[in-house]
Amino acid sequence: MAMAPPRKGENYELRQQLNSEYREKRADAIKRVIANHTIGKDCSGLFPDVVKNMQTDDLEQKKLVYLYLMNYAKTQPELVILAVNTFVKDTADPNPLVRALAIRTMSILRAEKILDYLASPLSRCLKDDNPYVRKTAALCVAKVFDLKSELCVEYGFVETLRDLIGDGNPMVVANAVAALADIYEASLNLPDTPPTSPGRSSPPPSSKPNPELFIIDPPTLTKLLVALNECSEWGRIAILNTLARYKALDEKESEHICERVMPQFQHVNAAVVLGAVKVIMIHMKAVTREDLIKSLTRKMAPPLVTLISSPPEVQWVALRNINLLLQKRPGILANEMRVFFCKYNDPPYVKVEKLDIMVRLASEKNVDTLLGELKEYASEVDVDFVRKAVRAVGQVAIKIDEAAERCVGVLMELIETRVSYVVQEAVIVIKDIFRKYPHSYEGIIPTLCANLEELDEPEAKASLIWIIGEYAEKIENADELLGTFLESFKEESYPVQLQTLTAIVKLFLKKPDESQTIVQKVLQAATKDCDSADVRDRAYIYWRLLSSDPAAAKSVVLAVRPPISLPQTTVAPAILEELLAEVSSLASVYHKPAATFIGKGRLGAEEMQRRALEPEEENAREKALQTVVAGQQAENLLDFDADDEPQPSSAGGSQSLSMLGKGGISSSTISNVAKSTNPLDELMDLFSTASMTTPATQPVAPKSTVSGIQGLQDDRQDTNTTHDAFAGLTGLGSPPQGLGDGNGVTSPVQSQGQGQQSGGAQDDLLGLF
Repeated sequence: MAMAPPRKGENYELRQQLNSEYREKRADAIKRVIANHTIGKDCSGLFPDVVKNMQTDDLEQKKLVYLYLMNYAKTQPELVILAVNTFVKDTADPNPLVRALAIRTMSILRAEKILDYLASPLSRCLKDDNPYVRKTAALCVAKVFDLKSELCVEYGFVETLRDLIGDGNPMVVANAVAALADIYEASLNLPDTPPTSPGRSSPPPSSKPNPELFIIDPPTLTKLLVALNECSEWGRIAILNTLARYKALDEKESEHICERVMPQFQHVNAAVVLGAVKVIMIHMKAVTREDLIKSLTRKMAPPLVTLISSPPEVQWVALRNINLLLQKRPGILANEMRVFFCKYNDPPYVKVEKLDIMVRLASEKNVDTLLGELKEYASEVDVDFVRKAVRAVGQVAIKIDEAAERCVGVLMELIETRVSYVVQEAVIVIKDIFRKYPHSYEGIIPTLCANLEELDEPEAKASLIWIIGEYAEKIENADELLGTFLESFKEESYPVQLQTLTAIVKLFLKKPDESQTIVQKVLQAATKDCDSADVRDRAYIYWRLLSSDPAAAKSVVLAVRPPISLPQTTVAPAILEELLAEVSSLASVYHKPAATFIGKGRLGAEEMQRRALEPEEENAREKALQTVVAGQQAENLLDFDADDEPQPSSAGGSQSLSMLGKGGISSSTISNVAKSTNPLDELMDLFSTASMTTPATQPVAPKSTVSGIQGLQDDRQDTNTTHDAFAGLTGLGSPPQGLGDGNGVTSPVQSQGQGQQSGGAQDDLLGLF
């Protein structure tokens, strides 16, 4: 026995009013139901009572009932069937608004039981005499296709949409184009032939429409261009997106499309303007007439400049798209530099985009104006923006060779302000200028060194240390300056430690007589006291180079580096072309292809990530096993004794070398590892391979391979041996032995004694002895 609804409460009162004999009370009750639903109250229990009020001549009341049905159809799918008769009846109502409302609501309900009753009314509305009903029905086809694609194919709704492109009303044409675009994207993921269910003799109806229906032919193109100037802004965006995907047959057709789309530059809506820019940028690639290209480029500038006066949010979107357009055609806004000057009330995100665009537009003609503007920005209160402004000065110097000296002058003026973050950012920028123009502005180095105490950020410290090391031969007190960083070597960040190590080695190679002590200190500190593996490895490499071959050390450490340059684009050329086809969308704002953040078709970003991980998971075990086996057979990359060939004492050693020489990993080794289930068994299998066989004799390098610095001799040489190169330098021994044993690094003398006691059987990870 079903429980009777409660006889008190708000829902009980509403139910009584919804069943009242007075129309005013029923209309008031429906308004109260919608109000309760709006504030979050559950009104699903009133579903049958609300459906009873669908049959009314009051259009306002009918809209409210339809609104209620749209919200509760998912929770009451069994009761929605009660409203079908009224829906079908309303689709034949004399009032076109009622017909459009009924067909739209039926397609929005997303209930399977409604779809079977929707086919006949939708076919009738697609051919309705009123254009408002036809344009509403056109969008309904796309919604029905998303729910049940075979229904649209069976009743020929897609063919009817194709016919509506020739409709006399531009809004009907625009909606038909938008619906066809959605259907085409959804159909890409549908199978060509649906699976046949068991026990069914005839094949099921196809769910994929004919691909020829989506091809744009010249007559269709003419209809789209005619409707473009007459429909609403939403319709224009849909038509422009379709024109952007259209591939012109020849150059004449591309010119015709550009000329017909150009009037859209004057539209008040920013999306329409950007859509028109997208179409012209795509079809300009097929145009070869220089006069037409110049005309299109010149007419493209004013609408883009107008977008800069929009509200900040729209302005930022426009700036991101302009940044993308300038990477393809820098001459579009070549004379509009002043438009992008930052205002005092611009949000930070807008200022940053304007800075980037100003650097792109910088040329010899406007560089003086730009530098004056950037100098003003450097005095603002926003620290991040000031840093970006100072960095923009350096970018202009790297981009324009003729303006480099003026940019350096501006940077020196900023350094004189003694503002900490300005000085530090200027030092970082000047380091890049030195890399672009080596040995050109050496006169500013004393000023930079005088501001040594102002630096407290790692990147600024590393930049100044690099400058000191690069020009150590021209700085008299370079060893003292680097010594200040060496005193706090342990407390510095890893980038500063790396730069300090490299700079002191450069100093030693340029001034060996004055810097032997400091280079020994930094090598000892980097190998003993540093926690970073990168710093330790670099120190060992430098130590090995200095102790074996100073000439090789000079060629490595003091090698001439190619000058840097400012990249013209921030994305790859192939991706740039893809992004230009997506102007006025999120892809052009993020500067990333759409598939990277929304997926393709009906797949979301999470689904795309999951599918991308599936093949990786399948091959993960095999790849891991191959990596492990390859690691066993890998040679010591830090061993610089390329001439020292170990003498294997067993056949196993020969087998290992031959296997490495072939460059392959045997399948039996991988299978042995894969068959093991016990971790201990896996370890035993890995370490019992032939590649792990230890030679019985230690590799011995000929003495001729160790060229000499006195004091930088190898343990294999007599400590009393003297050399001509760097004569007079003493006290710096070979790299210590027993690296990585966890007990610290011993002195060279102790290492030599321990090596003699062990009889040469001790492994050296770096192959130094």
